[in-house]
Amino acid sequence: MEHLLKMKSKTIKFRDPVVENVVDKFVSRSDVGFAKYGQSMHNERITKQKDLAGYLNDIQEELMDAILYIQAAREELADTKPEPEAFRPPHPSHADDLEYGISPI
Repeated sequence: MEHLLKMKSKTIKFRDPVVENVVDKFVSRSDVGFAKYGQSMHNERITKQKDLAGYLNDIQEELMDAILYIQAAREELADTKPEPEAFRPPHPSHADDLEYGISPI
């Protein structure tokens, strides 16, 4: 309960609900991290429980996970919805060919 005594309260006015949703997720993520590790990132930093190399390693691991999530999402999308043949405007280098009825493909 000691951590609740140290919590700050702030009123923020949002003009963009997308930004508000992201801020809400940050706060929620912080709560999950505190519940899991028993301390805030600020406390971890000021008590030197992790150094710069440790933070860089965490960043690298998180970004690697993000790439895997992107790939899995792409595969899920491909499995659930066949990709329609989309109209793509011609590349500017082929614009002259279209005037004469020549297909750039």
